[in-house]
Amino acid sequence: MRQEAPEIDLPRARQLALGWLARREHSRREIYNKMLKKGCAEAIAAEVVRQLETERLLSDDRFMESLIRARRNRGYGPLRIQKELQEKGVAPEAIANWLDAASRDWIDDIRRVQRKKFGARLPRNYTERARQARFLQYRGFTYDQIQQLLDPRGQD
Repeated sequence: MRQEAPEIDLPRARQLALGWLARREHSRREIYNKMLKKGCAEAIAAEVVRQLETERLLSDDRFMESLIRARRNRGYGPLRIQKELQEKGVAPEAIANWLDAASRDWIDDIRRVQRKKFGARLPRNYTERARQARFLQYRGFTYDQIQQLLDPRGQD
């Protein structure tokens, strides 16, 4: 017979949240959901999130900045990063403020990813071009970014 864990009180919930935040940035919804999974009451979880935001220990903006930087460094494009932010519970308006898929910076990123995976030369035939385009699409780059990279006539 399994014994039920006692409900988590406010100080313990805060301690848990601070422990998670000490490891990495989290979104509001991530912290809230983690507390619920640990057995915390909804009201207590909401109060802890509110307090942490008031004290500026929890910030969706800081979380987004951290996640975007980390994913860009790993070679992911704007669409994949946007999807991950949505899954983590960040508001679409906030994502739009932080993530500009039309930025010229993404061209440098996609070029770096393509060179790392396929070398410096552009694809020589349609099959190779399609293979590279699929890979870059999987990484989360937009159709326009892929076209701009792989279409030699589109180069500056």
